[in-house]
Amino acid sequence: MSPMAVARDRRDTVSGVADPPVVRFEHVALAFDDKVVLEDVSFTLAKGHTVIILGASGSGKSTTLKIITGLLRADSGSVWVNGKRIDRLTEQEMMPVRADLGMIFQEGALFDSLTVRENVGYKLYEESDMPLEQVHRRVEEVLGFVGLGEHIDKMPSELSGGQRRRVAIARAMAFKPQILLYDEATTGLDPITATTVDDEIIKLRDLEEVSSIVVTHQLRDAFYVATHMAVRSVDGSVQIVPASAEKTAETEFIMLKDGLVHFEGDAESLRHSTDEYLQTFLS
Repeated sequence: MSPMAVARDRRDTVSGVADPPVVRFEHVALAFDDKVVLEDVSFTLAKGHTVIILGASGSGKSTTLKIITGLLRADSGSVWVNGKRIDRLTEQEMMPVRADLGMIFQEGALFDSLTVRENVGYKLYEESDMPLEQVHRRVEEVLGFVGLGEHIDKMPSELSGGQRRRVAIARAMAFKPQILLYDEATTGLDPITATTVDDEIIKLRDLEEVSSIVVTHQLRDAFYVATHMAVRSVDGSVQIVPASAEKTAETEFIMLKDGLVHFEGDAESLRHSTDEYLQTFLS
């Protein structure tokens, strides 16, 4: 366990104020036939914090997210989400756990035949007994949050790539999950458009207290999310500004390599690491 994780656990025990981790991996291993993807991976995600998972292709980044959602089951070790050990749960028992998880994929995974309104409200329309008017209000609220309220009746084909990613974020947050998982959410976008997606990740973390796991190989986006914060002005407007040192420390980087956690620490520790593999990756 990293010094940051130990410090978090100490605060939990001594002060009794901080919440326990919302996600915890303990010595997790997973292999597909003879190919070991995760050999011994441990980390924690604190409430309202962010974990950014880096690594080369095939290092197990997306696999980690699939284990959290129960789409894959670890061969050994334990996985905890919101205090519940999930690696022993049946598919039926996983359903309430997934109710507090939102997932954003690289391609956005929108339904092409549905409007933006219908895409964002899909889970509420299909899986809840929320009154229709209340669903409409929630859809309008989350689309306003991501700055796409005027596009509510458009089809996905009428949107840019960045707008589709932001619609996917709105859809994931519509049912108010407290944990959001981002799988290469900015891959394939130009830097300016990618920043609009990064801003939504930051806003959800800082204004909605959403806990986040961000899988990416885009270093620019990773450091941007780690070193910026969202603040709400007196007039209600939201600004993205450079983060304080305390806020920056709430984002932890994890580098996966050969099935292990090769690095765990904050943005500054990663930037100034003298580890040869990390220097090559960062260059």
